[in-house]
Amino acid sequence: MDSPIGDLRIVEHGGAVSAIEFSPFRDHDGRPRGDRDDTVPVLVETVRQLRAYFERDLKEFDLPLDPAGTDFQKSVWAQLVRIGYGETASYGEIARRLGKSNAASRAVGLANGSNPIPIVIPCHRVIGADGTLTGYAGGIERKQTLLEIEQDALF
Repeated sequence: MDSPIGDLRIVEHGGAVSAIEFSPFRDHDGRPRGDRDDTVPVLVETVRQLRAYFERDLKEFDLPLDPAGTDFQKSVWAQLVRIGYGETASYGEIARRLGKSNAASRAVGLANGSNPIPIVIPCHRVIGADGTLTGYAGGIERKQTLLEIEQDALF
């Protein structure tokens, strides 16, 4: 789908969203790909919800998700969906929410960067302890745009 942050590819597996990818897409990364089918119900609904999000009409996604990752990564991603629309949290805050010390911030950052379902699992809402925008798999410009969309919708 097209979006304000560039083309997005939505991947589903078994009726759940398993990935949202930013362009340029990496088609030769060794993962098997099926044929494109824009009529799959979960893909249709994901596109509908993403469009509503980008139009500032949707603040919470309600989609079946199946992100592949380690137990630790999944625990971090579960914390990300708890960061409210228009809010941010630091890596250290996420570590503390997981019952870890601030020293786990780096591991939280690595898990955050491995999130296969950006936007819906809002890794863009995680910032540095000093409030700065830190790395984002889709690029800092995309992260900034996503945060601006949410801030604009709140005011």
